[in-house]
Amino acid sequence: MKALKKEEISQEVFDLYDDYAHNKMDRKEFLQKLSLYAVGAITLPSLLSFISPNYTDFIVVPENDPRLKSVTIHYDSPKGGKKMNGLFSIPKNTKEKLPGIIVVHENRGLNPYIEDVGRRAALEGFVTLAPDALSPLGGYPGNDDEGRAMQRKRDRNEMLEDFIAGYKYLKNHENCNGKVAVVGFCFGGYISNMMAVKLPDLAAAVPYYGRQPKAEDAVKIKAPLLLQYAGLDKRVNAGWSAFEIILKENTIEHEAHFYENANHGFHNNTTPRYDEAAADLSWKRTIAFFNKHLKQFFSISFNFCIFFINALFYFIK
Repeated sequence: MKALKKEEISQEVFDLYDDYAHNKMDRKEFLQKLSLYAVGAITLPSLLSFISPNYTDFIVVPENDPRLKSVTIHYDSPKGGKKMNGLFSIPKNTKEKLPGIIVVHENRGLNPYIEDVGRRAALEGFVTLAPDALSPLGGYPGNDDEGRAMQRKRDRNEMLEDFIAGYKYLKNHENCNGKVAVVGFCFGGYISNMMAVKLPDLAAAVPYYGRQPKAEDAVKIKAPLLLQYAGLDKRVNAGWSAFEIILKENTIEHEAHFYENANHGFHNNTTPRYDEAAADLSWKRTIAFFNKHLKQFFSISFNFCIFFINALFYFIK
């Protein structure tokens, strides 16, 4: 079967998959509608294979990367799923405490792509935790379709509590300096926004194509926001204008970027919705934002201490 190219597929196929991935239709209806685009040399099996994630060939930082210590940890979530699992990653041979990042998955559990993102962030000089909201149900099942079905069984507010509990676990971890931010994708983007609502001491939040909080919640945000939106994502972008007004009226620090001609999910390099240029630029902005809000203060403080010590020695002489 000849591999399809992104340029051969109409935008309607991506929109159709987005509806399916966000539970607007079941698999039977999805396949029926997808079959309408199986024309000529493009078969339904080839379309289905093309649109599905490929976790085998596109992992950026492997789980056994020698630069990292990456292990599954367990923590308590009394207001959520009770017992939670997550992937904890930290650069090897780290002797100092590092700022932390919570990495929040999409609407299908902690799949290999999000684990990979957790490892990528750790290599930038952070300690990261990627919790699995499917932990109370046995964890990510190994494929996204089952993961979506499992996540629909969980209460959204309880899942938010699970990630808040993960934040508290990481904030108090012996390898963390207490400064913790969050990055999330799709469902994780919504959770990132809501963690900014619920946690006044959150250092920063980077929601990727995440649904915006309600007006009465948005006014409570204290954390600086870096909002990453896909230009073609009409569903999520519809809520931006009202959210932007609230952020400006309440002088909430934020910056928003819209990536032209990019689909919802553009950062996920395991699916055809991936947009390399948008993904690379958005990730550079994400890491720069985290460096600014999680590392800059400590860098300034350290430099001031060195200056003070040198000045003290000068006057002692």
